[in-house]
Amino acid sequence: MTVLILCHFVLAACAAPLVRRLGRLAFIVLALPPAATTVWAFTEWGTAAAGGSVGWSWEWIGTYDVWLALRLDALAELMVLLAAGVGTLVLLYCASYFTDGSPRLGPFAGNLLAFTGAMLALVLADDLISLYVFWELTTVFSYLLIGHGSEQKKNRRSALQALTVTTLGGLAMLVGFLILGQAAGTYRISAIVADPPEPTLAVSTAVALVLCGALSKSAIWPFSLWLPNAMAAPTPVSAYLHAAAMVKAGVYLVARLAPAFADVPLWRPVVLVLGGATMLLGGWRALRLHDLKLVLAYGTVSQLGFLLVLAGAGNRNAALAAVAMILAHALFKAALFLVTGIVDHAAGSRDLRVLSGLGRSLPHVCAVGVLAAASMAALPPFLGFAAKEAALDALLHGGTADRWTLAVVVLGSVLTVAYTLRFVWGAFARKPGVADTPVHRTGAALLAPPAVLALAGLVLGPGVGWTERLFAAYADVFPAPAHPYHLALWHGFGTALLLSAVTWAGGAVLFAARGTVTRLSRRVAWPTADSVFGHLLLGLERLALQLTGFVQRGSLSGYLAITLTVMLAGQLAVLVTDHPWRGAVAPRVWDVPLQGAVALLTCAAALSCLTVSRRMKAVVLAGLTGYGAALLFVVQGAPDLALTQFCVETVSMIVFVLVLRRLPVRFEESIGNWRRALRIPVALGAAATVGVAVWAAGAARVAEPAGAAMVEEVAHHGLKDVVATILVDLRAWDTMGESAVLAAAAIGVTSLIYLHRRSEASMNAEELRGETAWTLSGRRLTGLPQGDDTAPERSWLAAGATLAPEHRSVVFEVVGRLLFPPVLVLSLYLLFCAENMPGGGFVAGLVAGLALITRYLAGGRFELAEAAPLQPGLFTGLGLFVSTAVALGGLAEGTVLHAWTYHGHLPVFGDYHLSTSVLFDFGVYLLVLGVVLDIVRALGAKVDRQIERAAGVLAPATGPGTGEPPR
Repeated sequence: MTVLILCHFVLAACAAPLVRRLGRLAFIVLALPPAATTVWAFTEWGTAAAGGSVGWSWEWIGTYDVWLALRLDALAELMVLLAAGVGTLVLLYCASYFTDGSPRLGPFAGNLLAFTGAMLALVLADDLISLYVFWELTTVFSYLLIGHGSEQKKNRRSALQALTVTTLGGLAMLVGFLILGQAAGTYRISAIVADPPEPTLAVSTAVALVLCGALSKSAIWPFSLWLPNAMAAPTPVSAYLHAAAMVKAGVYLVARLAPAFADVPLWRPVVLVLGGATMLLGGWRALRLHDLKLVLAYGTVSQLGFLLVLAGAGNRNAALAAVAMILAHALFKAALFLVTGIVDHAAGSRDLRVLSGLGRSLPHVCAVGVLAAASMAALPPFLGFAAKEAALDALLHGGTADRWTLAVVVLGSVLTVAYTLRFVWGAFARKPGVADTPVHRTGAALLAPPAVLALAGLVLGPGVGWTERLFAAYADVFPAPAHPYHLALWHGFGTALLLSAVTWAGGAVLFAARGTVTRLSRRVAWPTADSVFGHLLLGLERLALQLTGFVQRGSLSGYLAITLTVMLAGQLAVLVTDHPWRGAVAPRVWDVPLQGAVALLTCAAALSCLTVSRRMKAVVLAGLTGYGAALLFVVQGAPDLALTQFCVETVSMIVFVLVLRRLPVRFEESIGNWRRALRIPVALGAAATVGVAVWAAGAARVAEPAGAAMVEEVAHHGLKDVVATILVDLRAWDTMGESAVLAAAAIGVTSLIYLHRRSEASMNAEELRGETAWTLSGRRLTGLPQGDDTAPERSWLAAGATLAPEHRSVVFEVVGRLLFPPVLVLSLYLLFCAENMPGGGFVAGLVAGLALITRYLAGGRFELAEAAPLQPGLFTGLGLFVSTAVALGGLAEGTVLHAWTYHGHLPVFGDYHLSTSVLFDFGVYLLVLGVVLDIVRALGAKVDRQIERAAGVLAPATGPGTGEPPR
């Protein structure tokens, strides 16, 4: 089963090239994975019907007992057949529905097939966390499918609405899953159903949260608004997602968990009340709409409410009726959506007020539509009738709540018959005063998929007994009633048949009085859920705008003051309330007096920042505070931290200086004496509070420090540098996450500089027609020799010819050129010595970046291009790739990021060993180097280029590779 699911995603990734090569016929190829899954599911029918199961599992997160587990039992068998079988027919339908020239057909095909794979994984998942992952995958793919026609505002809004509603429900469901897993001691669904936890308050809360996710996914009121709007999607999407697959996920989840939690006090009231209300509201709304797809959409909402009632009723007979109705609904509703697509395709309209005479012009389509509609109206001998009889009988012989629910179901069934007749009449009948709608003929290939589904509903009516064993294998999980129900087409004359006759007669009366019913429904119509959702979003946007305008006033110092004040208030509240200093060891002022001296100088530099008005002075003083912190690390005996701090502070100061070229010399914000008098105590108070909090946290430690254990673990592997080993081995997950964040942050910041393209293909001296940016920005000195009088006799830089002679420094050029190779070698030394000496990939990457920065400072942007001709993104991407590859390579030993060491012998060098931690660190090295290079190119070379272009000394851009728009 795992291979079949993976085939869906692999072929989905190849959908775009397949469509480009084969056109719409690519859908036939894409239908192969779901078709193979359908065949496989039929081969497992006997095992599932006998109460057995087929499973597969792989440990995912062993620490938290999370597994990627799949399990095929009776309920999963039914859902797999629906998801794969209907998916196959829909994909074949797409091959005739679309044309080769349909826009974005490749991505659509890939998303549809990927959704099928995600849906199959969802119904097969036997782990709560795995189920949530696939649950959200279906949400994402449905968003892409609904928004397929993204050029239209309606499609974008509908897709975003569906994503918002279902994602919010999914997040609530995730919290419920976590609580359930903790309460049950396992996340394995089969184990939780077999031995559910006690219904405590926590479990009841978890059940409520899980139901929120299920209700939002299956469009149950009050979450039903998204499904009708999702009809903006192409008809095949509606036929699959909104009839047989996605909307069934919530019902499936309720049916899966009902054996374990139906007795939780809030389960039945929520399921029965909301399910019944949804059935009535959806059916009533369908009676006054004129779009055939919307009639079916609200009918689907109504039917989903009915399915939820049966799946969550919590008894054996209702569960048996639920699975039978799930099958019947998928068959007739998918067929009706596909028929609607054919009508729209042939007549160019879905408005039942315009359509007329299609029953005669499209007789075969009409026949298929009538067959499917008859099953939806629960007419014998269709499967819909057999399933509805089972449902009525189950509720009829239930308790008091079931009897009340029965009344609601009967009334809802009356509405179902009425809107079914309205659909058939609107689509195919000849209407008085309306000319016959001209149509063009459709091929048999387009009609075959809905015909198969409609005929299946007809055949399975008399043959419903064939499904008895499979459906009973699921239903028998519930306690056995005194008189278990058996599926059959005919149970004789009885109350259930009488109630069915009442629904047929009532529905016919409502349809006959359709004009009066429509006027009445419009007169008593309340605001739609979609309108309420829109007003809520509008109110939220207005509130956010007002709040943003109140808080975001453009003062960075004001933002910092607010942040510090809030932090100060929170920390003081905790300190005053808990008194954590009681019994704590008094802090030492310093370990050695040198620490106090360094700290005093650092504080003096920080306080001096408050008195300066020039930006450059502020940057230098702020840099001194960073260097002071590095000196404290040196005194404390932390060379790794000190080395990293020195490198980071140096790079930061250079970046600041590069940015200051585009900013005024002085701070523009005027600060009055009273504001300065207010800020100083806030800053000092925040610093003191943080210091006390850090001291209290350290003094409150009761467990043994982990440092000794880490030192021992590092020594056990023959290593010495504990810090580096922690970063690349013991806490490598943290480093992975931080590396990804660093790359994303750098790309985001530098992208603000590159307004057009990030490429700099024209970084060559030929484009320069005048002076460089540094010459333009520098002040010429009078009274001194100019030009060649001061020029060095030879060029020490690759791009030295681009510099104005009076702005060249032979000392800097010589030092920069001579130190560049040794600094690069030093960076490699720091990389490979990290196991036993201070160093590591991060600091090594910074050192290599400083070498490139030196070349840039000595020779400008052309020198940087000569020193680093490759794009920064190559280093960043390659670094992430190497680190990720090393992490995934650990799977060979059973877990991600598992470290291993290879020992070998070389003739000249002797014994050596190669560890995956070094390779992982090499990925960090490349990533940091790419980030530094990207920042220097953006804030240095790119800004230089902008200055030169503004001065008119650059040749006009002539090609797409210049990185600038043509002027």
